[in-house]
Amino acid sequence: MRLGVLDVGSNTIHLQVIDGHLGGPPVPNSSHKSVIRLTEYLDENGAITDIGIALITEAILKNLEDAAHLDIDELLAFATSAIREAVNSNEVIDHVNKACGIDLQVLTGEEEARFTFLAARRWLGWSSGDLLVLDIGGGSLEIARGAEENPIFKTSLQLGAGRLTRSHLKGDPFSQKSLDSLQDYLEDALAPLADSLSSYEKNVATGTSKTFRTLAKISSAYYPKLGPHLTREALDEIVPMLQELDVKGRKELQSVSAERAPQIVAGAMVARQLMKLLKLNEIQICPWALREGIVLHRLDWIER
Repeated sequence: MRLGVLDVGSNTIHLQVIDGHLGGPPVPNSSHKSVIRLTEYLDENGAITDIGIALITEAILKNLEDAAHLDIDELLAFATSAIREAVNSNEVIDHVNKACGIDLQVLTGEEEARFTFLAARRWLGWSSGDLLVLDIGGGSLEIARGAEENPIFKTSLQLGAGRLTRSHLKGDPFSQKSLDSLQDYLEDALAPLADSLSSYEKNVATGTSKTFRTLAKISSAYYPKLGPHLTREALDEIVPMLQELDVKGRKELQSVSAERAPQIVAGAMVARQLMKLLKLNEIQICPWALREGIVLHRLDWIER
């Protein structure tokens, strides 16, 4: 079965075409992506502006046109944090669905966490036991934990890298005052997790987002002696290094894309604070995430 997975996220609008069947892995066929940082198109009241709505619509139509020749059997279209938290979310969804002829659904934060957890479980297998899965997106942070396919703990916090960059970080390079402000905010916002996840006994978690993949690549490229995985020791080196650079300097790093460079500092600070708070020594990177989880869930349902 050929599925189109349309992910209207905080940073990008991404249509991934995937071939799959029950019992087999989702196999990527093609990828069509437009970079639109939706948090930059919010007005003072938290509504997505008319320009933002037009850009969303244009990007979806272009991606669908680019993939039209692939004979997609079913389109799974979903929106995440940027649209979910917008005060005019319903208006945006209604406009996009009418203009694009699709059925775009808004995922709750807990649904994001659950589907991402399913993808990590299927990738890592049952032998991985009790899993703690972390995903730092553009608009939100998802966390899920459990020993089966349905997590016993799942949450979503408005601590995405793009959102935090927009709300807290000022200057280029970012001012020390704004960096300190963000650090204080993260310590307060993440503190309740220490109690919620106090029974998690491992010191290794799984990271599924582009933020974690980028940080792991930076670690491998610039701090290879610290090992092949993303460690707390590596983040203690990476965070100050990134904080000292302006956006041009971050773009010049061999492991950071132009798309990720503006917000990687905030993402790295979230990752470091999570590892410190939860006493994690290492983040193992899982290449499957939300889109794969949605495909796997859909294939399970179809074959029932």
